[in-house]
Amino acid sequence: MAINSFARKEIKFLLNMRQYESLMEVISQYMNPDAYCVGGKEYGIYNIYYDTPDDFLIRESLAKPYFKEKLRLRSYYSPASPDSPVFLEIKRKIGGIVTKRRVSMTLAESEEYLATRHKREGHKYITGQVFTELDAFLDHYPVAPRQYISYQREAFFGKENGDFRLTFDRKLVERRYDLTLGCQSYGNFIIEADQRLMEVKVGDSVPDWLVSKLSELGIYKTSFSKYGRAYTNFVQEQATKSRIQISGISMVNNKKLVMNRSV
Repeated sequence: MAINSFARKEIKFLLNMRQYESLMEVISQYMNPDAYCVGGKEYGIYNIYYDTPDDFLIRESLAKPYFKEKLRLRSYYSPASPDSPVFLEIKRKIGGIVTKRRVSMTLAESEEYLATRHKREGHKYITGQVFTELDAFLDHYPVAPRQYISYQREAFFGKENGDFRLTFDRKLVERRYDLTLGCQSYGNFIIEADQRLMEVKVGDSVPDWLVSKLSELGIYKTSFSKYGRAYTNFVQEQATKSRIQISGISMVNNKKLVMNRSV
C-alpha cells in the first residue's frame, strides 16, 4: 500500500467548445502533458462515492460550509479486477484549501477493509496515520456506496511550476446503482457533449498568462461539484416522478391525480 497527500486550491470553470479549443491552442507554450496522457491522449477516472443512508455528506457539501469532507474509491481501470490498484481517498476542503489523503491497495483489499476494517499485513509502504484518519471517518459516518461517477481527462502541468496543474474533463457519467468499480462505465451524462469541465489546481497563484487568456475568452470560475451535480439531478428526477403539479393538480407516481387543498 502507498500513501499520497497534498494541499492546494482547486478552481473550476465550465467551458464551451470554442473556449476549450482556443485555450488549447496556447497550452503547449506553458504546460506539458501529464505522464498519464500517453501520446497526448486522455485517460479515464472511475469513482465510487460513499455517503450515509440519508446522503448527509453531499447535502452538507452543497450547503457550502467552511469545512467539508468526502470519501471515495478511485480507479484508473474500467472495469477494475480484484487485483487492480485503487485509491481510497479522504478529500477535505477547509476554507478555499483542498487537502487529500489517500492509500493505494487492490480493489479486493479495499472492499475487505471497508467491510471489516481489516488491513492486510506485510505491505512495505502501509501508513498507519492515513488508516487512523480513515478509521475515524468510518466510525463517525455510517457510510456505504452511494454514487458512481466517471470521466475522461486531459491533464497538464506547468513547465516552470510542476505544482501547477490544469485538467479538462468530458463524458462525465453518473449512476446510483451497480455501485462497484468492477462494472463498466455507463450511466447518465452530467454535462453536455460540447462542454469541458476545467480545473485549475495550484498551490499559490494562477499564472498571469492563464488569467489573461481566461479574460480574453470570457471564461469565469464557477461552483461545480461532480457528486453535487449528480445528486441534485437525482433529487430533481425523484421529485418529478413522485409529484407533478399543474394548475393546482398533483400527479402522484404519474397515475393518480389529486387536487391540492391549498388551491
